[in-house]
Amino acid sequence: MISRGQVLEAGGAEHDVARLLRRREWARVYPGVYVEHTGPLTSEQREWAAILYYAPAALGGETALQKYGVRVGTRATSTADSAIWLAVDRSRRLQERPGVKLQRVTDLERRTMTNLSPPRIRLEHAVLDIAAAADDQATAVAVLADACRSRRTTAPRLLDALEKRPRLRHRRLLRRILCDVAQGVHSVLEHMYLTRVERPHALPTARRQRQVRVGRTKAYRDVEYVGLGTIVELDGRLGHEEALDKWHDLERDIDAAVAGSLTLRVSWGQALQECRVAAAIARVLFARGWTGHPRSCSPVCPVAQINGAQISGAQISGVHRSPSA
Repeated sequence: MISRGQVLEAGGAEHDVARLLRRREWARVYPGVYVEHTGPLTSEQREWAAILYYAPAALGGETALQKYGVRVGTRATSTADSAIWLAVDRSRRLQERPGVKLQRVTDLERRTMTNLSPPRIRLEHAVLDIAAAADDQATAVAVLADACRSRRTTAPRLLDALEKRPRLRHRRLLRRILCDVAQGVHSVLEHMYLTRVERPHALPTARRQRQVRVGRTKAYRDVEYVGLGTIVELDGRLGHEEALDKWHDLERDIDAAVAGSLTLRVSWGQALQECRVAAAIARVLFARGWTGHPRSCSPVCPVAQINGAQISGAQISGVHRSPSA
């Protein structure tokens, strides 16, 4: 890819460009932007063509996330035929070309990684842009959680970038989500469990993504009520439906049981009935020794019917409770 300006800077002339186009050695992509063949453009050539045409510019939005290897929710961020997201300075008046989506930003130079090829918006700002543009909270959670789970960035780094964006859309919501992600929330389902099951019903605060070692391998517990021998695994990804993943889950549950912990698995079907799940978890926690007080979130919430006395004498996984408990 090359632009007319680059040709002139390199000592070429307008008639050189005209001759190469006439001989079909070059082809025009945009006015003043050329490619050295007449066949279909690759994804990277499409990106460079847009950058050269709108220069100064950088890849932004979903296109930048794709280059960083980050997904948006459960789908890939871009394909060879999708539009190129391009960040340009907010003060410029530009028309979008077919196949290009312009994202007007403030302080373009400060937010751009110019040392990368092609140049792109810094990862943290690209993630925040997509999360802020999400149509619903679940999508915003997925974007932020996936970026951190991929280990391309961290919640503190995203929070630091957020501090520099005082006018970003849904800023307060993004801050709350990132604070939850910093505590170990790695998926939409995990966020739903935290904000719709655990917190509203005053269940004890769990440890999230706690690393444990089983033999020579490492494992992570989605939600663990430490000291109560109870683990909650949240199966919200499609991978949990695969046979091999089911065997992996079973082996992890067996390892936890051998160590004295009870594993409860919650999927989307149960999580959408948050009050019923909260009541079930409370019953188990009482039987495992919890002495707290769950809270009903409405007059019809079944948690109101759960208390320690009802669970007295219960036996779960070999654990016996005395009436005094």
